[in-house]
Amino acid sequence: MDTERIVGFDWDAGNARKNDAHGVSQAEAEQVFFNVPLVAHDPAHSAAEPRYHALGRSDSGRKLHVTFTLRKDGTLISIISARPMSRKERLIHEAFQTPEIPK
Repeated sequence: MDTERIVGFDWDAGNARKNDAHGVSQAEAEQVFFNVPLVAHDPAHSAAEPRYHALGRSDSGRKLHVTFTLRKDGTLISIISARPMSRKERLIHEAFQTPEIPK
């Protein structure tokens, strides 16, 4: 995934309010991508278009799992779903975090 080409987000009518059930707003789901998420490709669910999963934090520190695809020649992120991370996902995310250097 070439993140340097991404210029924004594409919310379609079907996905715009879908994450409300998980208590995740559109803005909070988008914040994950500005806070260095851990991204993985999902070939099992990529028959029609490549699908990805991002594990990351919102600006408030909430740990979220975001499933997304890329649209418009890879320049827009289209979020399919966003929800709080499961216990297993939190462990995976924490394992890839760089420890902070003491000042």
